[in-house]
Amino acid sequence: MIVPMMRTGPVTGLAVHVGLLGGLSATVGLTVLGWALGGSYAVALAGLLTWGFGSASLGPADRITLARSALVGGVLAMSVAVPGPVWVIVWTATLALILDAIDGWVARRTGTDSPLGARFDMEVDAFLLLVLAVYVGRSVGGWVMLIGLMRYLYAVAGWLLPWLGGSVPYRYWRKVVAAVQGIVLVCAVSGLFPRWLVLTALGLSLALLLESFGRDVVWLAARRFPALSRLGPLAFPAEPARAWDGRPLVRTST
Repeated sequence: MIVPMMRTGPVTGLAVHVGLLGGLSATVGLTVLGWALGGSYAVALAGLLTWGFGSASLGPADRITLARSALVGGVLAMSVAVPGPVWVIVWTATLALILDAIDGWVARRTGTDSPLGARFDMEVDAFLLLVLAVYVGRSVGGWVMLIGLMRYLYAVAGWLLPWLGGSVPYRYWRKVVAAVQGIVLVCAVSGLFPRWLVLTALGLSLALLLESFGRDVVWLAARRFPALSRLGPLAFPAEPARAWDGRPLVRTST
C-alpha cells in the first residue's frame, strides 16, 4: 500500500524536529522549557501543515522550508536559556536564513511554487524573526521585539479592519527588508559588534520594517477610502495589484 506523500510530509517533519531537539539536548543541552516549547512548536506545525495542505503534496521547495522550520524550532528551544549556546544559535539561524534563499529558487526552477507554499515560507520567516527578536530584546531592550511582532500585529489589525487584509502590489523591496531583519538580528545575537552599532542597526532595521508595512497600509487605505488618493500619487501610488509571485492580478467580472 502506498501512503500519500502529503500524509508522510508532516510526520517526517515532526520526526526531524524531534531528532534535532534530541541532538541539541545531547550536545549543547536543552532546558525543560526549551524541550516544551520546541516540542509544542513541532506538533503545532505538523497539525497546521496537515490541515493547510490537505490532500496536496509537499513539493521540493516545501520540503526545504520544512527543514528550515525544524532549524527554527531548534533556535526556539535554545533561546530560552540565558545566555544559551550563542554560537550554536547563530549558526543554526544563519543556516535557516540561507535555506530561505534556496527554497524560493527551487520552487521556481521546478515549477512547484504555489500560494500555499509561499505562505508556509512567509510564516516560517516571521516566526524566526519573532524568536530572534525576543532573544535580542532581553539584553538590548523590549522595543526590539517589535521587529518580530510586526507581522502578527499587522495580522491582528487585518482581523479588526478587514480592508487591511486585501491584496497588495508585489514589491521586491519587501523581500529585501525581511532579509535585512534576519541578518541584523543574527549579528545582534552573536555579540561580536559594539553595543552602539547594534542599537543603530536594529533601529534602522525597525525603521525599514515600519516603512514597508506602512506603505502597504497606505496603498490599501487608498483603495478603501478613494478620497485619500487625492492627496497625490507620491503618497498613494496607483500600482497594479499583483499575485504572490509577482504576476499582475487578473480580475474577471462574473
